[in-house]
Amino acid sequence: MSTISIICVGKIKEKYWNDAISEYSKRLSRYCKINIIEVPDEKTPDNAPPAIEEQIKKKEGDRILQNIDPGAYVCALAIGGKRYSSEGFAEFIADKGVSGVSHIQFIIGGSLGLHESVFKQVNSQISFSDMTFPHQMMRVILLEQIYRGYRINRGEPYHK
Repeated sequence: MSTISIICVGKIKEKYWNDAISEYSKRLSRYCKINIIEVPDEKTPDNAPPAIEEQIKKKEGDRILQNIDPGAYVCALAIGGKRYSSEGFAEFIADKGVSGVSHIQFIIGGSLGLHESVFKQVNSQISFSDMTFPHQMMRVILLEQIYRGYRINRGEPYHK
């Protein structure tokens, strides 16, 4: 069974997000082993100058990099990344398995995004939209799309 890990910055406090994450994690357990790795976020002062924002992204990036599995295929979520349809994303997941990848790690950055040092360590970047989403919501969207991808790959029904 393959492993999917989501490395993300910050904890989720709201029960409704945690409930949705738990639900999709439970559904995914039929298809893969799912890990959610939360790294601490840094407090960002309002109107922080660019140099401070860069320091914050670097600290969060260092924490992310400590959790990257050298044997995994690592994919960062980024606005400039490759776009997929749900079917295309399902194919992306299937192709990794066919090519011998047993562990895929997805990275979701904090409120300021990902530091350049993280982008240098990833195999690819995926974009879900030109829009920016709260990281809590992005976790749910990513889990839902992974679940949908497994359903598509198995020929099981899913909502279009």
